[in-house]
Amino acid sequence: MEKKVRGLRHLMVTVFLSGMGNFIVIPGITDVTMFALCPATDECSLAIYLSAFQQAMIGVGTVLMIPLIGNLSDEYGRKALLTLPMTLSIIPLAVLACSRTTNYYYAYYAVRTLTAMVSEGSINCLSLSYLADNISDSERASAFGILSGVSSGAFVCATLAARFLSTASTFQVATFVSTLALVYMRIFLEESRPDQVDSMIQPMLKEGEDIIQKDGNAPGKMPVFKKIPSLGDVICLLKSSPSFSQAAVAAFFASLAEGGMISSSMYYLKARFHFNKNQFADLMLIDGIASTISQLFLMPRLVSSIGDRRLLSVGLLVTCVNAILYSVAWSAWVPYAATTLSIVMVFAPPSLRSIASKQFGPGEQGKGQGCISAVSSLANIIAPLIFSPLTALFLSEEAPFQFPGFSIMCIAITLVMDIHYSLISSNK
Repeated sequence: MEKKVRGLRHLMVTVFLSGMGNFIVIPGITDVTMFALCPATDECSLAIYLSAFQQAMIGVGTVLMIPLIGNLSDEYGRKALLTLPMTLSIIPLAVLACSRTTNYYYAYYAVRTLTAMVSEGSINCLSLSYLADNISDSERASAFGILSGVSSGAFVCATLAARFLSTASTFQVATFVSTLALVYMRIFLEESRPDQVDSMIQPMLKEGEDIIQKDGNAPGKMPVFKKIPSLGDVICLLKSSPSFSQAAVAAFFASLAEGGMISSSMYYLKARFHFNKNQFADLMLIDGIASTISQLFLMPRLVSSIGDRRLLSVGLLVTCVNAILYSVAWSAWVPYAATTLSIVMVFAPPSLRSIASKQFGPGEQGKGQGCISAVSSLANIIAPLIFSPLTALFLSEEAPFQFPGFSIMCIAITLVMDIHYSLISSNK
């Protein structure tokens, strides 16, 4: 497999550069938002609600767009479809590279909301589909882990850069690196069309029919997708295989928890312990280093011995422990300690993607990954609607009882439900 992965080095470089361009702005975006909306304060309900609304709107867009992009990539190729989201992701970065004043922030807010409806999650979906085109199903979980490790490595480099760059320089560098990623991809990455690669597993689609093996039972039929898949197409796809539907449910709850952490954790840490850009960068650096080491070296060895389903359950369990520690943090060092658990938490996403990917042949990877991404995006619509109001309430003086981390404890409860479901599924 190592030889095959080395053969995909241009994909890895593309993912690394694209990820670095997007990740480098994350540590500073909370401070930029607070400065533009509520200067000289550590708690701002307006910032929380606007961020939640943006996250929900992006989720609505990605639910509609990612299955379409994934499905079109099955026909027109991964590289052709990668060009669109990678181009769109540059625009909002360029806006804040010019200025971070209130007017520019609102322009960034509007532009990012629109462009992220297409770009958010699409690059990851298409990269996974490209990888699945060229890696056999028995080696796919490890390969997905390595790809996630490359993305985590980009996160580490981006966070290190953000730690030492000024805010203005951060967005300028992000714009440059994202543009470089697009140019590199267009020049060096070879096109990957499913009909141009050798079939490594039995394809699900044959002569107008979708055939999938239902965990040892008689194969069932699925309707052929149109170029623009409808909600009914996605629902039929989820019903087609117990393994795929189980992966989709697990992905929903995991993404619900992840979306809750995205919409809550930074504002919680800023209000609770007065964290700023540098401290956020330190947390992300710990997370990135742990994730990179785990996905590149630890996960490929573990997945061959215990399987992707058990690895998924372990990852979800440790993610739940992480959320609990965040919610009851009694000192500023506790979030740092909890973040080290990322070395195990990162097992969950590649395992989920691997379980889903094995249900599809090389000609349907875009369709399958797009469906899972759409389910995750649906969770990202719901998460801020639930957790952002809870966060704003329990950080305010009107909280019904004193528990600033209550919203994050609710996220931990969501993960408990996901762990229970994944354990039941893995024992079937």
